[in-house]
Amino acid sequence: MVNKFFTLEHVNDGGKARAGRILTDHGEIQTPIFMPVGTQGTVKTLPPRDLLDAGAQIILGNTYHLYLRPGDQLIRETGGLHRFISWQRPILTDSGGYQVFSLADLRKLTDEGVEFQSHFDGSKHLFTPEKVIEIERNLGADIVMVLDECTAYPCDFEYAKKSHLRTLEWAKRSKEFMRENSPVHDYQQFLFGIVQGSTYDELRRESVEGLTGIGFDGYAIGGLAVGEPKTEMFELTEICCDHLPEDQPRYLMGIGKPEDLVESIGLGVDMFDCVIPTRNGRNGQVFTRNGVLTVKNAEYRNDHNPIDEDCSCYSCRNFSRAYIRHLFHAGEVLGLQLASLHNVHYYLELVRNARRAIQENRYQNWTKEFYQQYKTNQ
Repeated sequence: MVNKFFTLEHVNDGGKARAGRILTDHGEIQTPIFMPVGTQGTVKTLPPRDLLDAGAQIILGNTYHLYLRPGDQLIRETGGLHRFISWQRPILTDSGGYQVFSLADLRKLTDEGVEFQSHFDGSKHLFTPEKVIEIERNLGADIVMVLDECTAYPCDFEYAKKSHLRTLEWAKRSKEFMRENSPVHDYQQFLFGIVQGSTYDELRRESVEGLTGIGFDGYAIGGLAVGEPKTEMFELTEICCDHLPEDQPRYLMGIGKPEDLVESIGLGVDMFDCVIPTRNGRNGQVFTRNGVLTVKNAEYRNDHNPIDEDCSCYSCRNFSRAYIRHLFHAGEVLGLQLASLHNVHYYLELVRNARRAIQENRYQNWTKEFYQQYKTNQ
């Protein structure tokens, strides 16, 4: 099925895993895709050239952080986020809702929006659905998210219902404001709604129905991976995917570990983001086809093998585990960079392989092979 923004190319025979393409004015994105997180306009330790070499097709920025520092007006005057950070491929900006709502002691929530204090200097600000879209217009990301409320876990049914209804109203206001205000920059922006409803099947279905009734370019699944059991996370993801439109992209926010991506792709998810590759890399934890290893550990002191012998990234082509371990223990920034670069490459290679398996109708077998190999060192 085809529309202007998203093309669903293939669904794996006998399953739900999908291969598709997203078209933006800054380029095409092949799905399933992982988006490295560049919260403050940079993927930590990695310059754009390294991201390009790793095969990154889209990166993510955060409205809350970029609004507070350096400011959306400055970025607008520069010509938009692409020019400001020297990244000419697609960008997605999260609305900042998760960051705001995580500041429980520094914010006041109403139906109008959320008033919060900056964690930088204590200054007060108000995020309304309209204000967030205005900021995202200034930033100029290709894909922008509506303001939503991410509820904590556990959350009682009555509050979860109130919260998801508020999120729906905010989504409606976001779309209206975006429709009434043209892009600031000379390219098109696409708007995603965000499914909420905590861990309640009924509310998730209501949220999907409400959002699709409003109509968006794509749909994100939010409010998961906040403490609920993983089995419940996958069950809710599947419910959402089963009810979301087939001909529009589905984005599972903030997920996760390699096995989470593999499982969620099998449920019909197209897009992912998570800080794990770079955060864990900066702490010396690297992902390999055989599992996870902590390269800082003493067992790698004399290990002259690459992080992963099957990996073609710059780190694995040129450096040994022993050398990277040495960099960490010497406090050299290069160690953080090499580990992060490897992890980002690993994640992007993982989704590329998943896409190929879907296109060849062998995703179920590929998943079994992944677990057989990946779990050997778990």
